[in-house]
Amino acid sequence: MTLDNLMQAEKRTVGVKQTEKAVAKGNALEVYIAKDADERVTEKLAELCEEKAVKLVEVETMHELGRACGIHVKAAAAAILNP
Repeated sequence: MTLDNLMQAEKRTVGVKQTEKAVAKGNALEVYIAKDADERVTEKLAELCEEKAVKLVEVETMHELGRACGIHVKAAAAAILNP
């Protein structure tokens, strides 16, 4: 399952804004975006990942992504950070 890496990551971000900041600074190794998230919210992040050549992984639901991050709420995006 693709979320195993995220669940086992020592350092990660949760949320679109924090993930965008990490990608912009070059700290993100892999970014996860939920397919059911509002595209207007995640579009800029997806473009930034392409621009910075950061691997982008699509996850089925925001609920699934939140659970993988160890939180009890939905998450539109998350990232694994450089250790």
